[in-house]
Amino acid sequence: MNEPMFFDVTKLAVPFYIIAILIELVAIRYWQRKGDFETRDTLTSLLMGTGNVAAGLLLGFVSITALMWVWQFRFFDLGLHWWVFIIAFIFDDLRYYCYHRIAHRVRWVWAEHVNHHSSQHYNLSTALRQSWTGQITGMFVLQVPMVLLGFHPAVIAFVYGFNLVYQFWIHTEAIGKMWRPFEFIFNTPSHHRVHHATNPRYLDANYAGTLIIWDRMFGTFVEELDADMPRYGIVKNIGTFNPLRVAFHEWISMLRDAFAPNLTLRQRLLYLVAPPGWSHDGSRKTSADLKADYVRLNPDEAGKAGLPGI
Repeated sequence: MNEPMFFDVTKLAVPFYIIAILIELVAIRYWQRKGDFETRDTLTSLLMGTGNVAAGLLLGFVSITALMWVWQFRFFDLGLHWWVFIIAFIFDDLRYYCYHRIAHRVRWVWAEHVNHHSSQHYNLSTALRQSWTGQITGMFVLQVPMVLLGFHPAVIAFVYGFNLVYQFWIHTEAIGKMWRPFEFIFNTPSHHRVHHATNPRYLDANYAGTLIIWDRMFGTFVEELDADMPRYGIVKNIGTFNPLRVAFHEWISMLRDAFAPNLTLRQRLLYLVAPPGWSHDGSRKTSADLKADYVRLNPDEAGKAGLPGI
């Protein structure tokens, strides 16, 4: 029996990406919409996107081969009915939420995801600043339950393409808050600006891909506040436009930490799997530490969304 094959949604969307970036640029420069572009930063994002495509062509076989091997052990075969694609999209969006949350809480996965957050600008080109090393983290294991439940790997890849295309347009400051019912259900530019922000209250929030309801359900939703507008980048910005450094800087730092002298085996493992910012001697700060510091300096903010109590 021939395996199903579908068109690559993300590749077909490339002309849309280019046109949308040009429209946003015009809107910012000539229509006084909020946002900005920096030429070197934008070029870095475009090169990161190109590298992501190349990495997928070279290493994409890793995940698809593994999932096709799992397919033989499936409990069901749901086939290719129209409703299967809808359910697969919803399940995969939940899978993406789980992946995204792990990516911010486990340094091994953060090492490949951090480059997406490395820009200190927030515009549509930032959406294209994607990882070159996603295939080596092993996070495709999160798709295994869907395969076992009867969703063919090709179906999963197809619906995930739509998820990625949806996420492109939310990387902008040119669109403010939207219709409240839409904002309640779907991820929007406002919600995703929070996710990209380094403000203490916004760290580790709004992990959604398409549906923001997962963050509302699992307690990670934080509203964008006019009184605390997002500041973009990462907690310790790397200060470079070199795509090689952007792609690999955290891998290098993580492995340097893990193989430093005079550490116990437990400490070495924690440098790989503990949250970003963890250190064996407490000399660095995790997002939880930064939130706690902020509350100590601003006790009236204690207990508000995204912040701990006193």
